[in-house]
Amino acid sequence: MGSVLIKNALIVNEGAQNQADLLVKGNRIEKISAGIPAEGHEVVDLQGSLLLPGIIDDQVHFREPGLTHKGDIASESRAAVAGGITTYMEQPNTVPQTTTLEKLEEKFAMAAGRSSANYSFLFGGTNDNLEELKRLDKKSCSGVKLFLGSSTGNMLVDDQQVLEGIFRNTELVISAHCEDETTIRKNLQAYQEKYGDDIPVQYHPLIRSEQACFLSSSKAIALAKTTGARLHVFHVSTGVETSLFTNEVPLEKKQITAEVCIHHLWFSDTDYKDKGTFIKWNPAVKTSADREQLWKALLDDRIDIVATDHAPHTLEEKQQVYTKAPSGGPLVQHALPAMLDKYHQGIISLEKIVEKMCHNPARLFQVQERGFIREGYFADLVAVNLKNPWTVNRENIAYKCGWSPFQGHTFTAAVSHTWVNGQLAYHQGEFLDLQQGMILTFDR
Repeated sequence: MGSVLIKNALIVNEGAQNQADLLVKGNRIEKISAGIPAEGHEVVDLQGSLLLPGIIDDQVHFREPGLTHKGDIASESRAAVAGGITTYMEQPNTVPQTTTLEKLEEKFAMAAGRSSANYSFLFGGTNDNLEELKRLDKKSCSGVKLFLGSSTGNMLVDDQQVLEGIFRNTELVISAHCEDETTIRKNLQAYQEKYGDDIPVQYHPLIRSEQACFLSSSKAIALAKTTGARLHVFHVSTGVETSLFTNEVPLEKKQITAEVCIHHLWFSDTDYKDKGTFIKWNPAVKTSADREQLWKALLDDRIDIVATDHAPHTLEEKQQVYTKAPSGGPLVQHALPAMLDKYHQGIISLEKIVEKMCHNPARLFQVQERGFIREGYFADLVAVNLKNPWTVNRENIAYKCGWSPFQGHTFTAAVSHTWVNGQLAYHQGEFLDLQQGMILTFDR
């Protein structure tokens, strides 16, 4: 592997912007300095574009194994690098589910040599796999995922004794989907009695309600405080939940952390009229007031991470009636451009975007030598042109499912280059298909 000199970049990293050159040798960042001589290196002149650390997405569903008609590791990791995501943590609700050590190892084997981005996989907790969970290698597994609301198969953990056992018996981060199942079922029954299966989708946030979210997340947080477990609450969707989190200590000292997803920061319940089931997620997109409070908590550091919960389904699946249309949507290609739109609108700074999408996922999960632009770190990098408008359409969507909730939207900024482990994986709409993603390791 040779050397690449990236010149004339505005590097956004660790709370600052600096004009500098960056030298990559092999898969590492060799040097960051002004005026590095070009002789002997392949030169990439960014002409003042931004250079950011590669995005780390702590929550994706790439659908392999078992659901590959929707997406797979190869297709969705390609879409990820097109969006500047160089590292992802994939979720366990595949077919079969990742709830045994054997299935976890099989997933790692699937990704090896096929993933365009770096990867790790969360292990799924169930009502009956505590002994398997105790045997996880904390240096190679990104964490434990618990569904405290609806999921497929047996991944809904609803036995309180088992739940407490999990919280007491792992040092890993426990990432939780928090929605109260009893509340949801009661609400769904009431709307089905009125509308049958064809429930108007605007009632989705009333079925998967604020109450369902708050009840579940507050119980999980109380249990984490009692047991001393390290809890990370996935995809916070309501304003009331933001009161459960603190900004009084730095991230590294927090025992309880939170994530918000792109769709909850972008859409509101007024968008159901035009978008229908294409913005049906669990937890549901809620009100504009909820969205405003989520932004406030993100900016004041009560919420620590921005992620995607990328979850592709086919067009045919999403166009079914409410009770049959699955929840979730594809987002990895468009997450960074969406956040950069919010930068252009004056809502969030570039430094804060990098903190929430690059630095904090690395800190929270203790990812080894990624998430920052530092000499000696892996060269996971993304270049962005802030003044390159482009419109999302069927021709430029990289997801296997072929659609996006952002279809028709014109973004103000575009990813021009993505490097993964020092190798150019994506450039100006073209994929190099090197499949150079590496398995993550963790400083634990």
